[in-house]
This record gives sequence, C-alpha cells and structure tokens, in this order.
Amino acid sequence: MMQQWFYDLADEITARLKGDEQFTCWLGAESSDFVRFNHGLIRQSGHVQQRYLGLKLISGERQAQGDVTLSGVREEDSALIERLVNELRAQLPDLPDDPHLMLSAEVQSSERIVASALPATQDIVDEVLGSVAGHDFVGILASGPVYRGFANSWGQRNWHEVASFNLDWSLYHAADKAVKSSYAGFTWDGAVFRNKFAEACRQLAILQRPAVTIPPGPYRAFLTPAALSEIVGMLNWGGVSEKALRTKQSPLLRMRDEGLSLHPSMSLAENTAGGLAPSFQAEGFIKPPRVSLIEGGRLVDSMISPRTAREYSLATNGDESLASIEMAAGALPQADALAALDTGVWISNLWYLNYSDRVSCRLTGMTRFASFRVEHGEIVAPLNVMRFDESLYRMLGENLLALTQERELLIDSSSYGQRGTDSALLPGALIEDFRFVL
Repeated sequence: MMQQWFYDLADEITARLKGDEQFTCWLGAESSDFVRFNHGLIRQSGHVQQRYLGLKLISGERQAQGDVTLSGVREEDSALIERLVNELRAQLPDLPDDPHLMLSAEVQSSERIVASALPATQDIVDEVLGSVAGHDFVGILASGPVYRGFANSWGQRNWHEVASFNLDWSLYHAADKAVKSSYAGFTWDGAVFRNKFAEACRQLAILQRPAVTIPPGPYRAFLTPAALSEIVGMLNWGGVSEKALRTKQSPLLRMRDEGLSLHPSMSLAENTAGGLAPSFQAEGFIKPPRVSLIEGGRLVDSMISPRTAREYSLATNGDESLASIEMAAGALPQADALAALDTGVWISNLWYLNYSDRVSCRLTGMTRFASFRVEHGEIVAPLNVMRFDESLYRMLGENLLALTQERELLIDSSSYGQRGTDSALLPGALIEDFRFVL
C-alpha cells in the first residue's frame, strides 16, 4: 500500500536524525496509463509507476534539500535514503541561516482518498476508437491515480490520493488547421465525449472553407473556457501573489492600490477542496478549502506562501499562485452563445501569451487552432491567426458582456517528470471590443 510505505519511510528518516536536526519530506507519485493516438489509431501505450521524494534536512535556521527516485522496495529505498541524509548533513555546516524559513511545527495530519470512479483504461480507449474511426484524431490519454504525501519530524503525516483522467486531443485538417479539444475529470461519461467529438467534427467541416483575415481593430468575441484559461492563467505570473503585490510587481497592483475593479459578475477563487491538487504544502501547512480572491469584481485576498507570511507577519493560505482555479458561472446558456455573439469572432484557443504592459495588466497573445468569423449568429469561415493586445481590466471589466452558465473542468495535461495536478473550472466569456492588432 503506497500510503503505508510512505509513512514507514518517514519513520525511518526520523530514526536517522541526530542532535537538533529536523526534516520535512514530500512525495510525488503516480500509477498512470498513457495512450497516444495518431490517425485515429493507437500509436503508443504504456503504464508508468513512479515515486519521487524531496527531503529537507534542517538544523536551526539552516536547511539542505535533495531529491531521490525510489522503487518501492524497502531495502533499496532505505539505502538511498541513508545516503541522501548523510549528503545533506554534510552540507549543513557550510550553509547560511535562512531568515525566512518557516515550517509548521503544529501537527496537522490529514488524509484524502477518493476511490477511483474510472473504468478500465481499455474501456475508455475502446470507446474513443469507436467514435473517431475514419478521422485524423491525434491526442494523448492519461488516466489513473496520483499520490502526494507530506511528513515531518514533528509527527505530521498528510496523504492525498485522487484518480483522474485527461484526454487532450485534436482533429487535424491540413497545414496548421486543426480543432483542439479536451475532456478531463474524475468520472468518464461516454456521452460527454461523443458530444464534444461531434462538435469538433462540425468545426472541422468549417475549417475546410477558405480562411479569412479581418482588419485589426475591436471585435465582439466569445472566448471558450479553454481560451479563457490562458488569460486567467496569466494571473499566476505574480497577479495574485502577496509578495508581488507588496513589492509592487503584481499586474493587479492597481486593484489593491487604486481600487480598480473588474465586472461585478467576476468572482475568482482558489478552490482546493474541489480540485486535484493536495490540501497541504511542502512546508506542512494546510491550505484552506477555499480562498476567495476576487468577489463582485473586487480584489479581496491574495495567495500567501509561508515565506511571505513570515516576512510580513501574515497567515499563509497556499503558495503564491493558483492550483485549483474556480471562476463563478454567469447567466448565458452555452447553447445561446453564438446568437449572443451575433457578429464577431469565436476564439477556441489562445497561446504565446505575455504581458505587453504589466502595470496596466495588458496582455498580448495569438489565436490558435479553430477560431472563426461569425455573422448573425452563424459561423461563416475559419479565421487566420490573429494577435490580440488587451487589458484584463477591459476584457473582464467594462467590456465583459456575459459569462456562460456552464463551466468546463480543465486539468493540466503536462506529464514532463510527472502528471500535473493543477485544474481550472471556468465558464466561457462574451466580450465587447476585443482588440486585435495584427
């Protein structure tokens, strides 16, 4: 059992401590099935089981840290841990004191185990292959449980175990034309996937029409949840960070210092209780189930890491960025989005985002994949790649017309090193005067 193996390992580290030494350790593990698709067929499949341990050895205000890959075999892992502890112990005398070192000495053990509600990966794959036959379907499926654990020398033990799936895929047409979509969650529903695939097929047919280029300027635009996630995700570049706000580097600084606000329908939170990420931090502190950051368009809180908390005498509530984003839904039914857009641009995806004016929270980026020109509530042609340059204060402030009633759960599809646990629950957004510059 993975949990007991980790706890036994933590007890072994405790037994190896000398003098005033303390430790914290963090486990990142998974048992994942991966299936890669190409041309609507299986190109590659495999299973990955891995365990990474990060260990901090602390003496006074000094800390040394290192990482090790473990096998799950007790004798092998014990030898690796002994060597790592000795290496970190040898480093400690040469390290300076860390003035912002903040660790949780109060024992706050926790356990979250969500029993897997996923069907066998083979069943998911069979359903996907049955739906996509005859199409150039390209993508990757990741499925299975992820494990996170924390332990320290004060006796705290935390465990997080949740199974999820993420099918990240595209329907390819030609050249740079493709329809991108994803389906992720904790339970698989074949009907949801088939509906998503049918909508992608409808968009793929439109991609076969001649693409159009529109002049730069302001346009009414509808951003899907996937497109909106790229914009909201930029707030992790110091936007909601208390440290960045204190040092005047946050792009949302004017919301705190000058009272600028977004649209009254804009509410944003870090919803740890509803996400895939664990509720405990690498320093041992427990995250609140929910942190409201923007309410009714106004900035009401920020993300405060333990180091920032110590520096400014605050209470920590997480890291300096968002891991479980949740945006409040609106009143616009998704089925009415095209009609509400009327004439403008439908934006399915964005990429290459960056700040063009950080102080004004102005973003620039490019459309990607299937974006369309819409006239009188109907998609008429695919849109050639366009670059936008817009302020968040306009997009989600004065120019926000509506948010959809329906929201989509988007789970981080990255798997470099290990599967990501970030997630976002977002609506679509109808925006007036969305500015294209190229």
